[in-house]
Amino acid sequence: MPRKKHINSVLIIGSGPIIIGQACEFDYSGSQASRSLREEGIEVTLINSNPATIMTDEVTADNVYLLPLEKESIIQILENHKIDAVLPTMGGQTALNLAIDCDKDGIWEEFGVEIIGVDIDAINTTEDRELFREKMLELDVNVCKGRTAKSFLEGKEIAQEIGFPLVIRPSFTLGGYGGGFVNSAEEFDTLLTRGLHASPVHEVLLEQSILGWKEYELELLRDNNGNVIIICSIENFDPMGVHTGDSITVAPAQTLPDTVYQEMRNLAIKMMNGIGEFAGGCNVQFSVNPDTDEIIAIEINPRVSRSSALASKATGYPIAKIAAKLAIGYNLDELKNAITGTTSAYFEPALDYVIVKIPRWNFDKFKGADTKLGLQMKAVGEVMGIGRNFQEALQKACQSLEIKRNGLGADGKELTDREVILDKLANPSDDRLFALYDALKLGISLRTVWEVTKIDKWFLNQILDFILLEKRIAEYKLEDIPRALFMEAKQKGYADRQIAHLVNRLESDVFKRRHELNIKRVWKVVDTCAAEFEAQTPFYYSTFEDENESVSTDNKKIVVLGAGPNRIGQGIEFDYCCVHGVLAAKEEGYETIMINCNPETVSTDFDISDKLYFEPVFWEHIYDIILHEKPEGVIVQLGGQTALKLAEKLDRFGVKIIGTSYQALDLAEDRGSFSTLLKDNNIPYPKFDTVESADEALEKCQDLGFPLLVRPSYVLGGQKMKIVINEEELENHVVETLRDIPGNKILLDHYLDGAIEAEADAICDGENVHIIGVMQHIEPAGIHSGDSYALLPPYNLGDLIIEQIEEYTKKIAIALKTQGLINIQFAIKDDKVYIIEANPRASRTVPFICKAYKEPYVNYATKVMLGKKVTEFDFNPTKEGYAIKIPVFSFHKFPNVNKELGPEMKSTGEGIYFIKDLKDKYFKKIYAERNMYLSR
Repeated sequence: MPRKKHINSVLIIGSGPIIIGQACEFDYSGSQASRSLREEGIEVTLINSNPATIMTDEVTADNVYLLPLEKESIIQILENHKIDAVLPTMGGQTALNLAIDCDKDGIWEEFGVEIIGVDIDAINTTEDRELFREKMLELDVNVCKGRTAKSFLEGKEIAQEIGFPLVIRPSFTLGGYGGGFVNSAEEFDTLLTRGLHASPVHEVLLEQSILGWKEYELELLRDNNGNVIIICSIENFDPMGVHTGDSITVAPAQTLPDTVYQEMRNLAIKMMNGIGEFAGGCNVQFSVNPDTDEIIAIEINPRVSRSSALASKATGYPIAKIAAKLAIGYNLDELKNAITGTTSAYFEPALDYVIVKIPRWNFDKFKGADTKLGLQMKAVGEVMGIGRNFQEALQKACQSLEIKRNGLGADGKELTDREVILDKLANPSDDRLFALYDALKLGISLRTVWEVTKIDKWFLNQILDFILLEKRIAEYKLEDIPRALFMEAKQKGYADRQIAHLVNRLESDVFKRRHELNIKRVWKVVDTCAAEFEAQTPFYYSTFEDENESVSTDNKKIVVLGAGPNRIGQGIEFDYCCVHGVLAAKEEGYETIMINCNPETVSTDFDISDKLYFEPVFWEHIYDIILHEKPEGVIVQLGGQTALKLAEKLDRFGVKIIGTSYQALDLAEDRGSFSTLLKDNNIPYPKFDTVESADEALEKCQDLGFPLLVRPSYVLGGQKMKIVINEEELENHVVETLRDIPGNKILLDHYLDGAIEAEADAICDGENVHIIGVMQHIEPAGIHSGDSYALLPPYNLGDLIIEQIEEYTKKIAIALKTQGLINIQFAIKDDKVYIIEANPRASRTVPFICKAYKEPYVNYATKVMLGKKVTEFDFNPTKEGYAIKIPVFSFHKFPNVNKELGPEMKSTGEGIYFIKDLKDKYFKKIYAERNMYLSR
């Protein structure tokens, strides 16, 4: 069936600010869906309150509404535009819930808007735990024994029927919020009450516990003719009991017998057909009893999910793009496979490689948090590794995490206390994978490890094989390692650094020896068809084989380093900057090469850059790509701290850094040199000193005076930053910081108590400076800028202060020889402006300013990095009223954590809110509360 001719305008609902459980995978799916619909000549209107996304950009949609995701906003849009249909499946649970609320109130009907891509009845069936259970029993699909409770009393009765252990699953919540395992009657009352409160409809499903069973997911697509394809199977490394968003996952499934897979496939299709006749994507989760192969359906999501973003990147099959086209009437056999460009989209991808996804946590930001993994998702991001086998993909994923590890093992950081290790295996947390390796290395039997974790023995044997391989390598000196053994280590994903650790040599020695033995990285295409058809898409991963499928051209090229996994302090805003950097470089005639390992993002979509290397943003991988591609240079200032940390090594190895030089980046981080620069330019800054020990700190604090702001160098998101008010607190914090970041220079700044904080972003070409925005924080100085409400433009600084800020911004940008973006933070006290810090790179606030002023500043800044002058651009910002940057927190995931705010960042995302003037009720409320959460 060709596309529905009556649909000429579509509204896409986004997912709002990033929170734990709903991250940038929906920026990716929303952006892809929008591009897909616009290809068909459809006018796309988009609503989302997140300013940091590509989705809310004018390059993505015809009409963008940066409004709160509320019914009032939807009505406003429908009054302004003739909308034919709404697509609510691209914005996660937030979008679905909003679509349902509008449906209940008759809003869609009133404005003649058709709901496409999903069936409201299907949503209700899948989200209402009791309806889901009844529907599965009607379809003859096994589910756990259980019932739904709508009151405390009813819950107690059901628990008596089922017995313990049992599981509590609240209806209509995201990321397992409010759910949990209950092992005894003593803890039941508390967890039942929590679950009933967590559910927006105040009902929970109580069901038997299948803790320890194996968990699988299937990603499906169905068209209007009822044709269904399975995009891929995903196996959870962790058994039932850990939320799939907190599980290591593997695609395709590695330990699933074909007979069980076929049965699971048939059940998934039966389930999808059973809940409604809609065209679009669907994710189905199953559990399998490892002893009997009995299959139980866990849940079905009739929308694009976190797993579909992963499945898209894992297979190269653009699920959101195809789902959007199915939603407007096309069938699978009428659409092209975007990878081959010649075959139909009506096919099931076949993979000749393995992908491993590992979640990324940020428990260090939530002191006192329960770090145990369970039914409630706690990860803030994820990474994906692609390899020819499970081991290679696992090592590459570990190298992508940025947790100061060189991979899994072979870095001398393993635990050796048997009791500690067994406790970590029994109570999974963010380091469970490393504890598995440590257990097997210590000699704890594979059987014991399996009994404690219930992780499939096949996976455990793969990790045990790492340990046996390391023992063989450690028997040799570097020069004597047989080529076959060296090759085996590289094919199993071992980094040169890991091999260097095993033979007690430098990484550079291993690199040199590897090249002498002609063991070189090659790159393979992610092609969806296991090479049965030629792939047209330049989407690559590395491995160690003979044939290289990545052909290097003679074009002038630019490499853009991505931001790696999302975490607090480094989120989607840097992906926004990377994508705009790539698009700008393309406009300037460069072949663009993207290196990143985050499966949730737009930057790792295969049709953004000319070439995508889905690889760890890890020195060895990057350097090999640079040697192969021979680019003009590398852009590091758009990918946050991930990319910046590699600047020194790029500079040392003679690789040109495009834009601001490494020396200038380093000078801004080196507080001593930076303060000399400020002094030379007659710019005020708080009294400061640098120390490398607690003794030095105690000596120098006498001159500086308390309170002091204590912070390490080269960190993002205020990591380990703290305000101290006496010598005891100072000593404790310095000792703790040096323990966690050995060899770091610690900065002591006199803290300007009660100061107002402001910041400015600017573009500089080395000579000319254009300030793109000055923001004033509502909270006093002392709360991290990422956690502050900020107003653009400032609301009460006065002309004299603004003049000082603008003068100092220009002076500093030129003194640092900035080429590209710079962010400067200020403290204002007694009508005097002090410099807190300067960062000559893209900052968190740049996308916010771009959206508020409707100007493509990252595009301009990238072109300046590539040689244009600031004076060549016609800056024409839209300035009406004020834009407020709203920090968004995920404290609900950590109920025991203190919600106080200080110099270390804790927010997971941000929203934007526009007001006409300062009489606005919302502004008055947040202004009145500005001192509430300030802590030391």
